[in-house]
Amino acid sequence: MDLITIDLETYYDKDYSLSKITTEEYVRSPLFEVIGLGIKINDGDTEWASGSHTALHKYLQGFNWADSMVVAHNTLFDGAILSWHFGVKPKIWADTLSMGRALHGVEVGGSLRALAERYKLGEKGTEVLAAIGKRRADFTKEDLSRYGDYCVNDVELTYRLFNRMARAFPKQELRVIDQTLRMFLEPVLELDKDLLVQHLAETRERKEALLVSCGADKAELMSNPKFAELLTTLGVVPPMKISPTTGKETYAFAKSDEAFKALSEHPDERVQALVAARLGNKSTLEETRTQRFIEIASRGVMPIPIRYYAAHTGRFGGDDKVNMQNLPSRGNNANKLKKSIKAPEGHSIIDCDSAQIEARVLAWLAGQEDLVTAFAEGKDVYKKMGSAIYGKPEYEISSAERFVGKSVVLGCGYGMGAQKFKDQLKVFGTDIDLDESRRIVDIYRRTNDQIKRIWAQAQNVLRALVMGQSAPLGRPGVLEVVPSEQAIRFPSGLLMRYTDLGYVESEKGIEFSYATRKGRTRIYGGKVIENVCQGLARCIIAEQMLLIGKRYKVVLTVHDAVACVVRDVEVEEAKLYVEECMRTAPAWAKGLPLSCESGVGKSYGDC
Repeated sequence: MDLITIDLETYYDKDYSLSKITTEEYVRSPLFEVIGLGIKINDGDTEWASGSHTALHKYLQGFNWADSMVVAHNTLFDGAILSWHFGVKPKIWADTLSMGRALHGVEVGGSLRALAERYKLGEKGTEVLAAIGKRRADFTKEDLSRYGDYCVNDVELTYRLFNRMARAFPKQELRVIDQTLRMFLEPVLELDKDLLVQHLAETRERKEALLVSCGADKAELMSNPKFAELLTTLGVVPPMKISPTTGKETYAFAKSDEAFKALSEHPDERVQALVAARLGNKSTLEETRTQRFIEIASRGVMPIPIRYYAAHTGRFGGDDKVNMQNLPSRGNNANKLKKSIKAPEGHSIIDCDSAQIEARVLAWLAGQEDLVTAFAEGKDVYKKMGSAIYGKPEYEISSAERFVGKSVVLGCGYGMGAQKFKDQLKVFGTDIDLDESRRIVDIYRRTNDQIKRIWAQAQNVLRALVMGQSAPLGRPGVLEVVPSEQAIRFPSGLLMRYTDLGYVESEKGIEFSYATRKGRTRIYGGKVIENVCQGLARCIIAEQMLLIGKRYKVVLTVHDAVACVVRDVEVEEAKLYVEECMRTAPAWAKGLPLSCESGVGKSYGDC
């Protein structure tokens, strides 16, 4: 298999650029033009080619793409051009930007310039700055030659970077990058534009009605105490922060406060509407997303941008200003957005979701064998927990009591305390006093002693990492604590880093924190286990995606779910195969009981 390293230079101006619009919009725009490209086959000399679209198309047809790996830096961009404009379909897509995030963490610079400096590979040029607003016809022969030299240098840097990073990069993860990129570069899903237009109108009308129903006027929206009251009436605990001016606790209602911004994606539309109004925005998240979908529909099929290794834990994330990881899932109105995403003619979508994967991974990793057995035997672990909480047989547990049991199993596995558990239940309409919350949390911890033990084990790992030492964590052979990197290695071979891990002593005891771009983040044993379980779940889903992808086109992954498109004539066979893949534990997870639920539909919302 050949390695083809490539970089494309394209027209841009102050308004038409990737800093202003999405990759999808940029590449599909009528303004789009390729100025030239640099291409390198294996370790051969890099060529610069510039010409008309027809000439470049003919030039690119001369390469053996079907038996090649194509690598670029930000392949979401270069790959989209190759695929959508020139019909290039390589054997595998690779991306040094994605590799850099996985190897060095999401907190460090991932630009070609930053990575080239990190590896001491050479300097990236600046000629692109002089190309703003210039069409290919506007370049003099000398200008085009200099631009070509700049592009060739980028190709050489990318080639060297790939070869350096590939030494430490797990081969299987290259396949995961490829599959993630193909969701965007080789799209098949279609959008129902008429349904989206209807949904946009309904969403705007509903937003105005929601604001009226909340009885919120401008004075209430801008007054912190009154705005907090409005949120509280909707079951939301107002986010708080320590004021840098007074050093006292105050409301976190600024547009830069992460907890407040998170409320713009709250499942309750009334909360979204209040936050949008407070920020002075004309649109809620639902409106802007629907409008974006309409614009994509007017340009063609829907590319799915999924960011590989987007989170600290290695989990996938949204990209290109289309976060498919947080599509609303509650209510008929929210489902219309999903219903607009449709399979091509003669095909259906299969969406398969892992059942309770984090709770299962936690029980298995901690060695909580009674809970592992209950999962393996298909027992109702929520009723089982409810039985322990309320002291009566499982068959007598009511739906409300089962809900409390479910909330405990899914919410308290990472050390959640009584106050936070009480607040969480209140959000979902169940109000208990603090003493009752303490009693429930205490029962969970006594019932799941091995899970409680692994929190302490993880706390010891933090101590060990600070001292440059290793320590055991969970089942032997699954995780590796790497003191030299202040990290934990997953079965994928990749690291979860706690950069610049340190601690301070306070009245509460020793408090650990690590460095991020947003400042230092507190970390403790229960949070480490949450990170670990999310990272392990991601490793499992990635392996399952690869299994499914051997037979069917994977089009989307959302958290712990995988969606694929199959021909209508093989839906039943495909559904069984997908479910089998999603119930298959990796070789490193022997004894981990996995389960799943799947649905089939002509649209994503019907699954």
